[in-house]
Amino acid sequence: LAVKDPTAVERANLLNMAKLSIKGLIESALSFGRTLDSDYPPLQQFFVVMEHCLKHGLKVRKSFLSYNKTIWGPLELVEKLYPEAEEIAASVRDLPGLKTPLGRARAWLRLALMQKKMADYLRCLIIQRDLLSEFYEYHALMMEEEGAVIVGLLVGLNVIDANLCVKGEDLDSQVGVIDFSVYLKSDDDIGGKERNVQIAAILDQKNYVEELNRQLNSTVNSLHARVDSLEKSNTKLIEELAIAKNNIIKLQEENHQLRSENTLILMKTQHHLEATKVDVEAELQTYKHSRQGLDEMYTEARRQLREEAQLRQDMENELVVQVSMKHEIELAMKLLEKDIHEKQDTLIGLRQQLDEVKAINVEMYQKLQVSENAMKEKNEIISRLEDKTNQINATMKQLEQRLQQAEKAQMDAEAEAEKLKQEYVNKSESLQNEFSQKEKQLLQLETDLKIEKEWRQTLEDDLQKEKETVSQLRTETQEIVNLKKEFLKLQEKNKQLKSICEDQEAALQELASKLSESKLKIEDIKEANKALQGQVWLKDKEATHCKLCEKEFSLSKRKHHCRNCGEIFCNACSDNELPLPSSPKPVRVCDSCHAILIQRCSSTVP
Repeated sequence: LAVKDPTAVERANLLNMAKLSIKGLIESALSFGRTLDSDYPPLQQFFVVMEHCLKHGLKVRKSFLSYNKTIWGPLELVEKLYPEAEEIAASVRDLPGLKTPLGRARAWLRLALMQKKMADYLRCLIIQRDLLSEFYEYHALMMEEEGAVIVGLLVGLNVIDANLCVKGEDLDSQVGVIDFSVYLKSDDDIGGKERNVQIAAILDQKNYVEELNRQLNSTVNSLHARVDSLEKSNTKLIEELAIAKNNIIKLQEENHQLRSENTLILMKTQHHLEATKVDVEAELQTYKHSRQGLDEMYTEARRQLREEAQLRQDMENELVVQVSMKHEIELAMKLLEKDIHEKQDTLIGLRQQLDEVKAINVEMYQKLQVSENAMKEKNEIISRLEDKTNQINATMKQLEQRLQQAEKAQMDAEAEAEKLKQEYVNKSESLQNEFSQKEKQLLQLETDLKIEKEWRQTLEDDLQKEKETVSQLRTETQEIVNLKKEFLKLQEKNKQLKSICEDQEAALQELASKLSESKLKIEDIKEANKALQGQVWLKDKEATHCKLCEKEFSLSKRKHHCRNCGEIFCNACSDNELPLPSSPKPVRVCDSCHAILIQRCSSTVP
């Protein structure tokens, strides 16, 4: 049997896992809903599988403390090959919660899936094999044909909409473990209960081992970081200690010189103090009087300045409001003018149409008059024809009488009678033809009259519609006027709300100033408490003499202890006082280190 290449087996297994995860994700998304969130289990398994695929064959890079093996390097290379990926890389670098390169890579994969461009980005990456060779081995999945197959499978994920929250998620400490139980649930492969229990136990052991390995790696990394920080801090402390020793020696020498000089200066200054004390008291009284007057002038000027500044601010606010109101009114007036012009144009068009309708009515009326006149003429012609027919009937009667009279002479007048009869027949036929033509003309005129009546009715209907449109336009103008009144009322309400908002902002500013003052006082109290912690005082039996004047302590010479250097002074030597913001009275300060002195009340209090 031929021995299979283990790297080829790993690539085939990862490819099959990628196929299963992508197929399961698409099917579950289509059944569940195409918009997915970060808590969806198939989506989490997909990211774990992609992380394993990208880690396959990754070269190990040596760092200062350990070996580094991360997928952020090749993914960071995508922004150089694909310009549209610069936005993703910049947003990943700016995320505040990410500290490790692996967390940045996981955030990058989630953002690429949300943009539906993961396949495009990885396709640009696998094309550049020479650049990938810096990060991957030659037998890695991204360097072989399986990487191209996975990129092709990723194109199918464009049908899914992902809504992932990357900012608040802890991507640095997530455990990338593939849950094989999701893909092993088939009817053919499921055995008995014992087999399921064994598989579950094996998977639990595997998860436990991986979790333990991850925790050990994290503890090792944290210990390495602590060792480095301790070494650095140790070297710094050694250097600072050497510098502090040299400074102490120099300061001790300077302290001896200054003490000797101080004794000489004290002798001289005592004489000068006695001489200048009287002058200082007189100058102090004059200064107090002048200071009181200047304070009154300053408070008055400051009050006037505040009033003028407030007036100016109010005037500026009113000016801004007036300008905005003016712009809004101008805009409303322009819109109203535009509507009025449009309505005027429509009214002009309606008037023109009304004039045209009137002209058409006049023409139709004239045509009606003409047709009525023609009808009258035709009626006259018909009456004339009727008279003629009556005359012809009379003549026919006369002819019959004549025929009766001329029966005796019928044989003689047959030719004349036949001629007259023929003429009569011809005349009657011509009259009947003329009568039929006149009837046809009458019918045509009646049809024309009906058409004109229908046209007139349609024109009256159009005129009624135009009147209705004019009434609608009038109602719209009335509504616009009402809207203008409502707009003015809303502007007044807006002014009132703005004034209320300004008052609330001023109150908030006052509260913020008070809170800042209280916070500063609390910080001063904390600093004083920190300074008091960890101090150890000497017992009264050991501290018997002052360090400066070397005189023995008594009831008049009370003991004062320095917080910083541990020296003990009497109240005569520690006369330097310093005001503190957290205490109403000034405190005594050490002459050597300028720290706060504390009065000893008993030998047992620390």
